[in-house]
Amino acid sequence: MGTGGGRGRHLALAGRVITTEKPALVMGIVNATPDSFFAESRGTAERALRLIDEGADILDIGGESTRPGAAYMDTDEEIRRVVPVVRAVRKHSAVPISVDTRKSAVLRAALDEGADMLNDISALEDDEEMAEVAAHAKIPVILMHKRGIPAIMQEDAAYDDVFGEVDAYLQRRIRYARERGIAGDRIVIDPGIGFGKDAAANVALIRRCGGLCGGRYPVLMGLSRKRIVGALTGRGAEERLAGTLAANVLAVIAGASLLRVHDVRETVDMLAVLDGIGY
Repeated sequence: MGTGGGRGRHLALAGRVITTEKPALVMGIVNATPDSFFAESRGTAERALRLIDEGADILDIGGESTRPGAAYMDTDEEIRRVVPVVRAVRKHSAVPISVDTRKSAVLRAALDEGADMLNDISALEDDEEMAEVAAHAKIPVILMHKRGIPAIMQEDAAYDDVFGEVDAYLQRRIRYARERGIAGDRIVIDPGIGFGKDAAANVALIRRCGGLCGGRYPVLMGLSRKRIVGALTGRGAEERLAGTLAANVLAVIAGASLLRVHDVRETVDMLAVLDGIGY
């Protein structure tokens, strides 16, 4: 991924390239789960199609909640949640579909229905077959940093040098991915805001996100309505839209290339303003 005409962005999929003239690509969140922290993100094809109408460049469909305190779930149940949504979206739209999963079986099932991309919060660590599946399919892969598993990740959330530790981890996972056949232009990195990090660590990563891994890979930022926004505003998840937009503005200015969000329409408008004033 990189610049593509003006200040726009592009991302190479297995068989095509998606482009935008916006300063960042917008990834709309579709949680096929009953327990995601923001209730409005829960839904199926109806929500997905609405996000496409609102301007999403990519849909990110997941069947396993990874909110702080969440437990990992059964593979078969995750497939039952994810695959019908992917199938239904594909009947109506060619929009790129990212699958938010740690499991190669879920990825395979979603690819069979037309998915285009992998968003793996474990950075290919949790399933030794995942890298091979992704490499064979030639799909983009998002590698995210986290500390521990969601059930306990906030128990150890302080760092001496969060940027250095996250950067070193992501560079190791990039090497792992490349050694297993995933092309460099198919790798996206994510510092994992809120995944085993306290407020100070999250703020440091937002401010410096574009410098991760020497700026050689596109950076996805997942800030939407998260606890860090609540910590800074004193608002609950339902009231964090304004704070999320502010955080995403700063992330794009700092170098983020993709924004993973619940609120697509508002994010598209924010990016249009950024673009109009020269960012």
